[in-house]
Amino acid sequence: MTDFALTLSDVAGHGLGPLSFALIPGEIAGLVGPARAGKTTLLRVAAGSLRPSTGAIRIWGVAVAHPAARRLVGYASDTMVFPPSLTIREVLLYYARLHCATRDERTPLSLMREALEIAGLGAAVDLRVEALGRADRHRLGLAQAAMAGRRVLLLDEMLSGLDAFARRDLRGRIAALAASGVAVLITSRDPAALERLAARVLVLREGRIVRAGPLATLLGERILEVILDAPPREPPPGFRVTAAGIEAPLAGRTVEAALALCRAHRLPVRASRVRVKSLEELVLETHDGH
Repeated sequence: MTDFALTLSDVAGHGLGPLSFALIPGEIAGLVGPARAGKTTLLRVAAGSLRPSTGAIRIWGVAVAHPAARRLVGYASDTMVFPPSLTIREVLLYYARLHCATRDERTPLSLMREALEIAGLGAAVDLRVEALGRADRHRLGLAQAAMAGRRVLLLDEMLSGLDAFARRDLRGRIAALAASGVAVLITSRDPAALERLAARVLVLREGRIVRAGPLATLLGERILEVILDAPPREPPPGFRVTAAGIEAPLAGRTVEAALALCRAHRLPVRASRVRVKSLEELVLETHDGH
């Protein structure tokens, strides 16, 4: 049995790649990047909805086109449309019957109930799709994708456009699935939405992975912010001008040494603070460095 839940090897086509990466069981990886970087296309290729020109995609060691692999991977699209006149119960029973047509060890009703529990939709089961708010539509997408014990989930913008409470609830549900061994690849146009969820981040630009690594490592850099009474004509070496003054990565320097450089340049320092780089900054730096 393979050690990887999802493997992409030298995949190219549809504006992607070539690119390679793998997810282990129970891992949550975030896929971030600017608009039109190829995030949705990558999920569709990984799900088997689009066939790449070259390369291979495997789900638990099985080619994604094989029926056995299709039963293990679930995909929730940001643009998924459910029939507006149907209730949540009717939508999930439809998908449950499709699952049971090829696997008869479970009943459609039991699969539906399990999906409702996973997504937290039990109280809304008789609501029509047209009456659902954005958060419940996302929950319905998660229920559909995770149904029948899917072991790899590809979630497109699952946390986008939600208030803090709905976002926290969905983060918890996705984390619970990962804790049971499900591998998750999730995109977000708002990188901050993934900072409390993803253990690893892949930064995509123009169809290529330009940076990747554990979130804690990528965001471990400390930044010194210096607030000035007046903007400098020229920042000290290693600093850049901001709206409030200047800032620079410490990169092994002490705060005292960096502030001493400011004083040496006769800058009117009002205050300073040290912060950790955000995922949004990482994405912007990657894009601006193009």
